[in-house]
Amino acid sequence: MAAAKRLNIIITGGARGIGRGIFRHFFGAGHHVLILDSNESELAHVTSQLGRWNLTKKGNVSAIRCDLRDRNSIKDAVKEAETLFDGKLDVLINNAFATPHIWSNDRAMDDPSEGIMEEWDMKIAVGLTAPFLLSRLCVPLLKAGGTDTSPGCIINVSSTRAYQSELNHEAYSAAKAGLLGLNQSMAVSLGHNHKIRVNAIIPGWIHVDNENMGADEKGTLWEDALGDEDMKWHPAGRVGKVEDVVKAVEYLVGAEFVTGQEIVIDGGVGRKMVYPE
Repeated sequence: MAAAKRLNIIITGGARGIGRGIFRHFFGAGHHVLILDSNESELAHVTSQLGRWNLTKKGNVSAIRCDLRDRNSIKDAVKEAETLFDGKLDVLINNAFATPHIWSNDRAMDDPSEGIMEEWDMKIAVGLTAPFLLSRLCVPLLKAGGTDTSPGCIINVSSTRAYQSELNHEAYSAAKAGLLGLNQSMAVSLGHNHKIRVNAIIPGWIHVDNENMGADEKGTLWEDALGDEDMKWHPAGRVGKVEDVVKAVEYLVGAEFVTGQEIVIDGGVGRKMVYPE
Protein backbone atom coordinates (compact mmCIF):
# COMPACT_ATOMS: atom_id res chain seq x y z
CA MET A 1 0.00 0.00 0.00
CA ALA A 2 1.25 3.46 -0.79
CA ALA A 3 2.85 5.15 2.19
CA ALA A 4 0.88 8.34 1.59
CA LYS A 5 -2.48 6.61 1.83
CA ARG A 6 -4.49 7.36 4.97
CA LEU A 7 -5.28 3.91 6.34
CA ASN A 8 -8.40 2.68 8.09
CA ILE A 9 -7.21 0.28 10.79
CA ILE A 10 -8.91 -1.91 13.41
CA ILE A 11 -6.83 -3.06 16.40
CA THR A 12 -8.21 -5.43 19.04
CA GLY A 13 -6.78 -4.98 22.51
CA GLY A 14 -5.59 -1.54 21.48
CA ALA A 15 -5.89 0.16 24.87
CA ARG A 16 -2.96 -1.59 26.57
CA GLY A 17 0.32 -3.33 25.87
CA ILE A 18 1.48 -4.11 22.35
CA GLY A 19 -1.87 -3.06 20.92
CA ARG A 20 -1.60 0.39 22.45
CA GLY A 21 1.87 0.87 21.02
CA ILE A 22 0.69 -0.09 17.54
CA PHE A 23 -2.30 2.21 17.87
CA ARG A 24 -0.19 5.15 19.07
CA HIS A 25 2.17 4.80 16.13
CA PHE A 26 -0.46 4.68 13.39
CA PHE A 27 -2.64 7.33 15.00
CA GLY A 28 0.38 9.58 15.37
CA ALA A 29 1.23 9.00 11.71
CA GLY A 30 -2.16 10.38 10.65
CA HIS A 31 -4.25 7.26 10.10
CA HIS A 32 -7.82 6.48 11.26
CA VAL A 33 -7.67 3.81 13.95
CA LEU A 34 -10.54 1.97 15.61
CA ILE A 35 -9.68 0.35 18.94
CA LEU A 36 -11.72 -2.59 20.22
CA ASP A 37 -11.09 -3.32 23.90
CA SER A 38 -13.10 -4.60 26.85
CA ASN A 39 -11.43 -2.39 29.49
CA GLU A 40 -13.48 0.79 29.86
CA SER A 41 -11.01 2.62 32.10
CA GLU A 42 -8.06 1.96 29.79
CA LEU A 43 -10.12 3.01 26.76
CA ALA A 44 -11.07 6.25 28.49
CA HIS A 45 -7.44 6.87 29.40
CA VAL A 46 -6.22 6.23 25.86
CA THR A 47 -8.66 8.75 24.44
CA SER A 48 -7.48 11.28 27.02
CA GLN A 49 -3.93 10.99 25.65
CA LEU A 50 -4.77 11.73 22.03
CA GLY A 51 -3.63 15.35 22.13
CA ARG A 52 -0.03 14.45 22.87
CA TRP A 53 0.05 11.45 20.49
CA ASN A 54 -1.44 13.06 17.37
CA LEU A 55 1.87 14.27 15.98
CA THR A 56 0.59 15.01 12.48
CA LYS A 57 -2.68 16.59 13.63
CA LYS A 58 -4.31 14.40 11.00
CA GLY A 59 -4.91 11.18 12.90
CA ASN A 60 -8.36 10.09 13.95
CA VAL A 61 -9.38 7.50 16.53
CA SER A 62 -12.56 5.73 17.53
CA ALA A 63 -12.79 3.52 20.62
CA ILE A 64 -15.44 0.88 21.17
CA ARG A 65 -15.86 -1.24 24.27
CA CYS A 66 -16.14 -4.72 22.80
CA ASP A 67 -16.32 -7.97 24.74
CA LEU A 68 -14.52 -10.33 22.36
CA ARG A 69 -16.06 -13.31 24.15
CA ASP A 70 -19.46 -12.18 22.92
CA ARG A 71 -20.16 -12.88 19.25
CA ASN A 72 -22.99 -10.35 19.12
CA SER A 73 -20.67 -7.69 20.54
CA ILE A 74 -18.19 -8.43 17.74
CA LYS A 75 -20.93 -8.24 15.11
CA ASP A 76 -22.09 -4.88 16.47
CA ALA A 77 -18.52 -3.55 16.41
CA VAL A 78 -18.09 -4.52 12.75
CA LYS A 79 -21.34 -2.76 11.84
CA GLU A 80 -20.09 0.37 13.57
CA ALA A 81 -16.72 0.05 11.81
CA GLU A 82 -18.50 -0.14 8.46
CA THR A 83 -20.13 3.21 9.20
CA LEU A 84 -16.98 4.84 10.60
CA PHE A 85 -14.83 3.77 7.65
CA ASP A 86 -17.45 4.27 4.96
CA GLY A 87 -17.31 0.56 4.17
CA LYS A 88 -13.53 0.41 3.58
CA LEU A 89 -10.97 -1.25 5.85
CA ASP A 90 -7.25 -1.39 5.05
CA VAL A 91 -5.81 -3.30 8.01
CA LEU A 92 -7.29 -5.62 10.65
CA ILE A 93 -4.91 -6.43 13.52
CA ASN A 94 -6.03 -9.33 15.73
CA ASN A 95 -3.99 -8.61 18.84
CA ALA A 96 -6.20 -9.06 21.91
CA PHE A 97 -5.86 -11.78 24.52
CA ALA A 98 -7.58 -12.22 27.88
CA THR A 99 -5.17 -11.40 30.70
CA PRO A 100 -3.42 -12.80 32.60
CA HIS A 101 -1.59 -15.13 30.22
CA ILE A 102 -1.23 -17.73 32.98
CA TRP A 103 -4.06 -19.24 35.00
CA SER A 104 -5.47 -16.79 37.52
CA ASN A 105 -5.16 -17.12 41.29
CA ASP A 106 -1.90 -19.09 41.00
CA ARG A 107 -3.72 -22.18 39.77
CA ALA A 108 -2.35 -24.95 37.56
CA MET A 109 -4.15 -26.91 34.84
CA ASP A 110 -4.78 -29.82 37.22
CA ASP A 111 -6.73 -27.60 39.61
CA PRO A 112 -9.92 -29.55 40.41
CA SER A 113 -12.27 -26.57 40.19
CA GLU A 114 -14.50 -25.83 37.20
CA GLY A 115 -13.02 -22.35 37.18
CA ILE A 116 -10.13 -23.65 35.08
CA MET A 117 -12.47 -24.73 32.30
CA GLU A 118 -14.36 -21.44 32.43
CA GLU A 119 -11.07 -19.61 32.10
CA TRP A 120 -10.00 -21.91 29.26
CA ASP A 121 -13.21 -21.13 27.38
CA MET A 122 -12.71 -17.39 27.89
CA LYS A 123 -9.10 -17.36 26.71
CA ILE A 124 -9.79 -19.49 23.65
CA ALA A 125 -12.82 -17.32 22.82
CA VAL A 126 -10.81 -14.09 22.94
CA GLY A 127 -7.54 -15.43 21.56
CA LEU A 128 -8.75 -17.70 18.76
CA THR A 129 -12.49 -17.61 18.08
CA ALA A 130 -12.70 -13.81 18.04
CA PRO A 131 -9.94 -13.40 15.40
CA PHE A 132 -11.74 -15.91 13.16
CA LEU A 133 -15.15 -14.26 13.56
CA LEU A 134 -13.82 -10.72 13.24
CA SER A 135 -11.80 -11.63 10.15
CA ARG A 136 -14.71 -13.28 8.34
CA LEU A 137 -17.09 -10.42 9.16
CA CYS A 138 -14.56 -7.87 7.92
CA VAL A 139 -14.04 -9.54 4.54
CA PRO A 140 -16.42 -7.18 2.67
CA LEU A 141 -14.70 -4.15 4.24
CA LEU A 142 -11.24 -5.50 3.43
CA LYS A 143 -12.23 -6.23 -0.16
CA ALA A 144 -13.29 -2.60 -0.51
CA GLY A 145 -10.15 -1.26 1.17
CA GLY A 146 -6.48 -1.37 0.27
CA THR A 147 -5.26 -0.18 -3.12
CA ASP A 148 -6.04 -0.87 -6.74
CA THR A 149 -3.55 -3.74 -6.73
CA SER A 150 -4.07 -5.15 -3.23
CA PRO A 151 -7.15 -5.27 -0.96
CA GLY A 152 -6.96 -4.75 2.79
CA CYS A 153 -4.88 -7.17 4.88
CA ILE A 154 -5.08 -9.06 8.19
CA ILE A 155 -2.25 -9.27 10.73
CA ASN A 156 -2.50 -11.80 13.57
CA VAL A 157 -0.38 -11.29 16.68
CA SER A 158 0.76 -14.66 17.99
CA SER A 159 3.62 -15.39 20.40
CA THR A 160 6.81 -17.43 20.70
CA ARG A 161 4.88 -19.24 23.43
CA ALA A 162 3.16 -21.06 20.58
CA TYR A 163 6.44 -22.96 20.22
CA GLN A 164 8.12 -22.65 23.61
CA SER A 165 5.72 -22.54 26.51
CA GLU A 166 6.27 -21.74 30.16
CA LEU A 167 4.58 -23.06 33.27
CA ASN A 168 0.79 -22.68 33.40
CA HIS A 169 0.43 -21.21 29.91
CA GLU A 170 -1.73 -23.98 28.43
CA ALA A 171 -4.59 -21.78 27.22
CA TYR A 172 -2.29 -18.99 26.06
CA SER A 173 0.04 -21.32 24.16
CA ALA A 174 -2.86 -23.25 22.65
CA ALA A 175 -4.61 -20.10 21.44
CA LYS A 176 -1.43 -18.58 20.02
CA ALA A 177 -0.49 -21.83 18.26
CA GLY A 178 -4.03 -22.16 16.94
CA LEU A 179 -3.81 -18.62 15.64
CA LEU A 180 -0.85 -19.64 13.48
CA GLY A 181 -2.86 -22.48 11.95
CA LEU A 182 -5.75 -20.10 11.38
CA ASN A 183 -3.34 -17.59 9.84
CA GLN A 184 -2.11 -20.11 7.28
CA SER A 185 -5.60 -21.34 6.43
CA MET A 186 -7.10 -17.87 6.07
CA ALA A 187 -4.19 -16.77 3.89
CA VAL A 188 -4.99 -19.58 1.46
CA SER A 189 -8.78 -19.16 1.49
CA LEU A 190 -8.97 -15.37 1.53
CA GLY A 191 -6.07 -15.06 -0.88
CA HIS A 192 -7.51 -17.32 -3.56
CA ASN A 193 -11.04 -16.01 -3.12
CA HIS A 194 -10.45 -12.29 -2.56
CA LYS A 195 -6.68 -11.54 -2.77
CA ILE A 196 -6.76 -10.55 0.91
CA ARG A 197 -3.34 -11.09 2.50
CA VAL A 198 -3.08 -12.67 5.97
CA ASN A 199 0.17 -12.74 7.98
CA ALA A 200 1.26 -13.33 11.55
CA ILE A 201 3.70 -11.65 13.89
CA ILE A 202 5.32 -13.80 16.58
CA PRO A 203 6.77 -11.59 19.33
CA GLY A 204 9.18 -12.87 21.93
CA TRP A 205 9.69 -10.86 25.11
CA ILE A 206 8.29 -7.43 24.31
CA HIS A 207 8.39 -5.36 27.50
CA VAL A 208 5.20 -3.31 27.77
CA ASP A 209 4.90 -2.53 31.48
CA ASN A 210 4.91 1.16 30.48
CA GLU A 211 1.93 0.76 28.09
CA ASN A 212 -1.07 1.24 30.39
CA MET A 213 -2.89 3.85 32.43
CA GLY A 214 -1.19 3.05 35.75
CA ALA A 215 2.25 3.36 34.18
CA ASP A 216 1.36 6.72 32.64
CA GLU A 217 0.17 8.03 35.99
CA LYS A 218 3.39 6.89 37.69
CA GLY A 219 5.66 8.03 34.87
CA THR A 220 6.96 4.50 34.36
CA LEU A 221 9.66 4.20 31.69
CA TRP A 222 10.28 1.22 29.41
CA GLU A 223 13.56 0.39 31.11
CA ASP A 224 12.10 0.43 34.62
CA ALA A 225 12.04 -3.04 36.22
CA LEU A 226 14.54 -4.34 33.65
CA GLY A 227 17.97 -5.29 34.90
CA ASP A 228 21.28 -6.20 33.30
CA GLU A 229 20.43 -9.92 33.45
CA ASP A 230 17.26 -9.34 31.44
CA MET A 231 19.32 -7.71 28.72
CA LYS A 232 22.09 -10.31 28.82
CA TRP A 233 19.62 -13.13 28.22
CA HIS A 234 19.14 -11.76 24.71
CA PRO A 235 21.83 -12.17 22.04
CA ALA A 236 20.44 -8.94 20.57
CA GLY A 237 21.58 -7.17 23.74
CA ARG A 238 18.22 -5.98 25.04
CA VAL A 239 14.60 -6.86 25.70
CA GLY A 240 12.07 -6.11 22.96
CA LYS A 241 10.20 -2.83 22.59
CA VAL A 242 6.77 -2.23 21.12
CA GLU A 243 8.50 -0.27 18.36
CA ASP A 244 10.06 -3.54 17.19
CA VAL A 245 6.57 -4.93 16.62
CA VAL A 246 5.45 -1.73 14.89
CA LYS A 247 8.21 -2.07 12.29
CA ALA A 248 7.01 -5.56 11.42
CA VAL A 249 3.41 -4.38 11.17
CA GLU A 250 4.44 -1.55 8.84
CA TYR A 251 6.32 -4.00 6.64
CA LEU A 252 3.38 -6.40 6.37
CA VAL A 253 0.94 -3.62 5.58
CA GLY A 254 2.97 -2.61 2.56
CA ALA A 255 4.31 -6.02 1.44
CA GLU A 256 1.85 -6.85 -1.33
CA PHE A 257 3.62 -10.09 -2.30
CA VAL A 258 3.74 -11.48 1.25
CA THR A 259 0.96 -13.65 2.65
CA GLY A 260 0.64 -16.70 4.89
CA GLN A 261 3.93 -15.82 6.56
CA GLU A 262 5.11 -15.66 10.16
CA ILE A 263 7.54 -12.96 11.25
CA VAL A 264 9.33 -13.76 14.50
CA ILE A 265 10.38 -10.71 16.52
CA ASP A 266 12.71 -12.07 19.16
CA GLY A 267 16.22 -11.11 20.20
CA GLY A 268 16.29 -13.94 22.71
CA VAL A 269 17.27 -17.02 20.73
CA GLY A 270 18.97 -19.23 23.27
CA ARG A 271 17.56 -17.22 26.17
CA LYS A 272 17.47 -19.42 29.23
CA MET A 273 14.12 -20.22 30.78
CA VAL A 274 13.76 -19.69 34.52
CA TYR A 275 11.23 -21.81 36.39
CA PRO A 276 10.28 -21.55 40.05
CA GLU A 277 11.74 -24.17 42.36
